[in-house]
Amino acid sequence: MNLFTPKRFFFVAGHSEGFSKLNSFDCALLNAKIGNMNLIKISSIIPPYCKNVKFIKIPQGSFIPVAYASITSDMTGQYISAGVAAAKPDDDSLPGVIMEYSSNGRKKDIEQIVRSMAEEAMRVRGVSNYSLSSKATEHRVKRIGTAFAAVVLWE
Repeated sequence: MNLFTPKRFFFVAGHSEGFSKLNSFDCALLNAKIGNMNLIKISSIIPPYCKNVKFIKIPQGSFIPVAYASITSDMTGQYISAGVAAAKPDDDSLPGVIMEYSSNGRKKDIEQIVRSMAEEAMRVRGVSNYSLSSKATEHRVKRIGTAFAAVVLWE
């Protein structure tokens, strides 16, 4: 495998119902437009000089590093949500952080929590000047549902 230091990152989110928990997760990935990729779950550091960009069309079957949150439930009527936040220091030579969070509840609450987590990560690193971006989604379960949010890192 070719290892690389990512130069760009972007946010995706999706939600779906499915026949099984795994099918629901797969459909949420498709809804997020990364369902035909091989996800490599990473810890949550954005390399220095890595830029936040809009969605990048990546070749199907690619191995892609992602930091993600997901939640699957079979509790009919339950709201589930997943969110990610990225904090990037204004000093581009410093690394940024990605935080992930999922839980029962509504999108706005989960997004606020994950943003607070990213702010805390900057605080403990002694970084006071940074940009903060986030993305979240929610799903009301009908039978078996999944909410998924991710930051994708790419070359």
